[in-house]
Amino acid sequence: MICILATIKVKEGKEDLFEKTFIDLSREVRENEKGNIFYQISKDRDEPRTYIVMEHYIDQESVDLHGKSNHFRNAGPKLGECIEGRPIIQHLDAI
Repeated sequence: MICILATIKVKEGKEDLFEKTFIDLSREVRENEKGNIFYQISKDRDEPRTYIVMEHYIDQESVDLHGKSNHFRNAGPKLGECIEGRPIIQHLDAI
């Protein structure tokens, strides 16, 4: 299993758009990606504009398909306008 953790800082005033877009994306992932096990966004309690995305996939092929999916590509521009700086992305192997 492959896990991805993304730490994302959101621009001030863009929190609502970011959250709505990501919630919609999460629904699409769960409904359309058989190789996805878990896809969840969480908001940092101490840093209100910092979000953590937790993703779990059965294999690398599923990760690759996620990145090429229409719903991921369609959400990209909206999410991009919300993000402050470059996300910190960690790729992990589940044991």
